[in-house]
Amino acid sequence: MTDARTQLISSIRDLAVFHGDFTLTSGKKASYYVDLRKVSLDHRVAPLIGEVMVDLLAEVPDVAAVGGLTMGADPIASAVLHQGVARGRSYDAFVVRKEPKDHGRGRQVEGPDLAGKRVVVLEDTSTTGGSPLKAAAALEAVGAEVAAVAVVVDRATGAREAVEAAGYPYLAAISLAELGLEP
Repeated sequence: MTDARTQLISSIRDLAVFHGDFTLTSGKKASYYVDLRKVSLDHRVAPLIGEVMVDLLAEVPDVAAVGGLTMGADPIASAVLHQGVARGRSYDAFVVRKEPKDHGRGRQVEGPDLAGKRVVVLEDTSTTGGSPLKAAAALEAVGAEVAAVAVVVDRATGAREAVEAAGYPYLAAISLAELGLEP
């Protein structure tokens, strides 16, 4: 395990895991909540996320850009973009809106032109896989090739199965067990 990965796991465990009664985006109930924005927007931890995710993306060849459905994926994509540059990689980033804009150019996918390019859909954590699959559909609609879905924390609640059933490789940097949690 890399030093960055060890530090990231510790930071998530200490700063981003909350216990109580929570309703997740999927509508499912949980006794804990992993709020990765607490760490993905922290100047000390965001670089660690970038390092760990760039290591994970080494498994996926010829990636031109990374991003996902806005809010959860945005800081992850930014961290990957910056750490990628530091390592000589040229990942661009993109943002997928939940719905196309109703003004301006009416775009749902913002950032560089992705037509014909291999992309990885990022997510901070996913319960059912719904958010990354929605992002993947929007990306394919603009001509991108979705090479994989990569999440920082896998909740082990069906996202992997849903993403793989849709035909995409699923990569996860950290498991619940590594955070001392159970699905």
